[in-house]
Amino acid sequence: MCENVLHPLHLQNLVRQWLLEDTSSFDFGGGVVGDRRCEFTIYMKSPGVLAGIPFVNAVFSELNLQVTWFQKEGDQLLPITEVGKVCGPAKNLLLAERLALNILSRASGIATVATKMREIIRQTGWQGTLAGSRKTTPGFRMVEKYALMIGGVDTHRYDLSSMVMLKDNHITLSGSIEEAIKKARQLCGFSLKIEVECRTLKEALQACQANCDVVMLDNFDAEACKYAALSVKLQYPNVLVEVSGGITSENMQSYFSPWTDIVSSSTLVQGYPTVDFSMKVTPTRDFEMLHALDDLLKEVL
Repeated sequence: MCENVLHPLHLQNLVRQWLLEDTSSFDFGGGVVGDRRCEFTIYMKSPGVLAGIPFVNAVFSELNLQVTWFQKEGDQLLPITEVGKVCGPAKNLLLAERLALNILSRASGIATVATKMREIIRQTGWQGTLAGSRKTTPGFRMVEKYALMIGGVDTHRYDLSSMVMLKDNHITLSGSIEEAIKKARQLCGFSLKIEVECRTLKEALQACQANCDVVMLDNFDAEACKYAALSVKLQYPNVLVEVSGGITSENMQSYFSPWTDIVSSSTLVQGYPTVDFSMKVTPTRDFEMLHALDDLLKEVL
């Protein structure tokens, strides 16, 4: 289901940019191996959740490579696991290799962390939402946000147009919380939520009074956060309460409460550990058979 949210033209544009970045002019290594047909096996070499397949498929498609996957997106795997085989011209396989591995390593890393944090929520019985943040890698946001979905975590806003987020600098430049919310509503209309970053309970209540949709309790300690969330809900039960700032898998449980709707963490998309993948040429006998088939096809054509 997650794969269906990806726009094919966005995928195509992304992989073309990535491939051009990696090969700015001549591909000397590709010149060494030529275009003889061969097959690579993709291995997952450390434990984790497999993610990033649609992006890798787009890379392979762009380079006229055919792939067969043995595992599914979202599978939790142990090393060493064969996750797929890809075949085509040798030079194109090597051109795709590092890019494909980078995508799988990073997407799977995020999906693995997200799954771990989601499991903590399940075990505690908290009924709120865990979300990522916009602290993504420039040029790689689509992959990182997609990987959050594979890990079962909310993506939060995708970009500046997804939801209005009024932070401290917006408020300072506007003169007040009330004025910032008023201007935001005039611009975005009824269809977008307005969230206000609040550093104190007083700011949170001001934002609620000015008809915001979401208050973010930013960098509160756990106990102050619970008190502030309860105070907001008692007076404004329909306002969503988000908690953010310094939240990790180690301390997130201390922020859970019946009055907190959302806990967001940048650790999901910033500083995440990667999962180790590799691509290796298939065993010699199969490789030689592919050579023979390739020669036969050339003769027929």
